[in-house]
Amino acid sequence: MKSNKLILIPLFFLVFNLNAQNNADQLPIRAIVYHGDTLPYMPLDTITYYYYKFEGSNKEYIAYTKLVRDVKKAYPYAKLIANKVNEINKYLNSISNSKQLEKEKDRLEKELRAQYEKDLKNLTRTQGKILIKLIYRETKKTSYNLIKDYRGGFLTSIYQGLAKIFGLDLKETYDPNGKDRNIEIIVTLIENGQL
Repeated sequence: MKSNKLILIPLFFLVFNLNAQNNADQLPIRAIVYHGDTLPYMPLDTITYYYYKFEGSNKEYIAYTKLVRDVKKAYPYAKLIANKVNEINKYLNSISNSKQLEKEKDRLEKELRAQYEKDLKNLTRTQGKILIKLIYRETKKTSYNLIKDYRGGFLTSIYQGLAKIFGLDLKETYDPNGKDRNIEIIVTLIENGQL
């Protein structure tokens, strides 16, 4: 009889450690009722899949891989420029004195030139052309209008003339559904982390 009690005592303590349902490792999720049945609702991120079929010679394939390389090089600068434009606009809008505003514009231009001019000069013409288009994509303003907002019309015309000499156009816009479709596909793949 004594041995039965000794066996029952450890079993008695084991009962307190048993859990039929442990809520510690469960996550609450949303659910929807569909025809009387409760189903879990888990929204998923949109996945964009592009298939680019290279027909014909390898020229298209080589051109596409070069475009991928150039967009990968120019896109981070376009994002950076868009962020800087937003920051600078907020800062300059807080200045009410016109003389102080011009001094700040000059200071900011010198600061940005010192920081980014060397990197931007290392871009090829094709990468520069793509950068101009991507700046429009990110800011909804042409590079010409951005320069005009900060430096005035005369200096902008000089920059446009220099760009024309190198085969570029600061007034270039971005058409994601037309001639710039391949660039848009590449940018979307970069944003989704697929490229």
